[in-house]
Amino acid sequence: MDSGGSVVEANDAARALFGRHTADGSAQSGLPHWLAEAHRRLGTAGLPAHVVSGAVAHRTFQAHPSPGEGGNVVWWLVEDTALRSAEQALRSERERTALLADISGALLSSLNVDRCTEVTARMAADHLADAALIVTPAQGRRHSLTHAQADRAVTQTTAHIDAGSVPGLAEALQGFPPVPTRWIDPEDLPDWVVPPGFDRPIGSVIVTPLPGHGVPAGVLILLRSSTQRAFTDGEEIFARLFAARAGAALSAARLYAEQASITATLLQELLPPRLERVHGVEYAGAFRASQDHERVGGDFYDVHPGADPSKETVVVLGDVAGKGLEAAVLTGKIRTVLQALLPLSGDHHQVLGLLNDALLHSRHTRFATLVLASARRRSGQVELRLTSAGHLPPLIIRADGRVEEADTGGMLVGALPRIAVRSTDVVLAPGETCLLYTDGITEARGGPLGDQLYGEARLQEALRECARMPARAVVERVQMIAAQWLGEGRHDDLATLAITNPVGGHGALRIVDGHEDRRRRREER
Repeated sequence: MDSGGSVVEANDAARALFGRHTADGSAQSGLPHWLAEAHRRLGTAGLPAHVVSGAVAHRTFQAHPSPGEGGNVVWWLVEDTALRSAEQALRSERERTALLADISGALLSSLNVDRCTEVTARMAADHLADAALIVTPAQGRRHSLTHAQADRAVTQTTAHIDAGSVPGLAEALQGFPPVPTRWIDPEDLPDWVVPPGFDRPIGSVIVTPLPGHGVPAGVLILLRSSTQRAFTDGEEIFARLFAARAGAALSAARLYAEQASITATLLQELLPPRLERVHGVEYAGAFRASQDHERVGGDFYDVHPGADPSKETVVVLGDVAGKGLEAAVLTGKIRTVLQALLPLSGDHHQVLGLLNDALLHSRHTRFATLVLASARRRSGQVELRLTSAGHLPPLIIRADGRVEEADTGGMLVGALPRIAVRSTDVVLAPGETCLLYTDGITEARGGPLGDQLYGEARLQEALRECARMPARAVVERVQMIAAQWLGEGRHDDLATLAITNPVGGHGALRIVDGHEDRRRRREER
């Protein structure tokens, strides 16, 4: 090219290239604007020679200038279309990889199903399409629908839909591979697919399953308006990668929710009941697991009310060898067996013998100690029959402050083929209490030096101050002094149950199991 910007000479490759170049992209010289402008600046502005780049006929080139004869400039064009395509593909792949990492982090940050679904729809609308819809598997006859679009709030509804009205949706809900986007006519989409407030015409649609752990977690539908370009093959593949990450996260969240629900249901049966009054007799219990983050353990108690005030109420407090959930499972079995044996509760020896047989024939190798008590209020007094099976004898707190040890004892259950126990009868006058407790109280290790057992003597001394107290106050007092003695030290399960003859009034039955009033629930039904 000469100093005026005219082409002086071109080889065959250049003539062929610029001959295919359209006039719309050319300067007056027939060259592309970027090359003509580079030559002008090189000649008039005195700029040093440098490499410039641009496109010609959908191909990209680097143009290298070098001085020629008579002030001319020779431009050598070296094509780098493949290199630029590779670089662009690498940048796109890096962006997609980073996006998938961000998506995975966002999805795995919560195990709440609704939250995970909302995040999936939001990120799909922000990064993959103009709008997104997640359809979850049917619950009964209704599907959950989660709509999202950019700069709009995510909406979640349930509706009765016809999965066959969207091509590939019914198959995707069963986990089959997605149908190609080109097979889906946007004009045929039902109204429930389009998010509320999305008023642009739909131009392209992707329907892809959200793979779960063996069972599909749902279907992702991506919508792109007709004003945008259609989904490319690469975008379809990326949408499937996104759906795979999202499906795994949704499936994990749903599995966690199901397991949490099952755990909560089973745990509800293992939790000790919260007690108040039964036929004019006060009952109160308190339990603290050996690990503060746990809710169940090896100590347990139960109160089984008599059918009417003339019938005995059966009380049990026990301690299974061991701690934690495994011990709690055995306490659940013991409680279930004892409930089945309630018709025989008039004979404590027989009940304990049958319980011993049941434990010996179970797969558990643990044993247990427990105290059985039968209580009935009569003529203003509470008559108790107490039987200890290898357990610490109950303590009787008299109205004048005296503390007596019940004369009962026996062998633990679940260890030997036969057991021997001794029962005793106790009468509680108004204001008097019978305290049942586990060895976690007396064996609490702490004190000033942190290595002393609390012991039965200290417990009895503390109970002298509990004369004429309500049952709830007694158990709270015992738990408090045990906690103070322990400090921050480790401890066994701590369980206490008080049976009190209140100073006045009878009171109605109210036993709260799992923080709900069972009597109230029966009445409501």
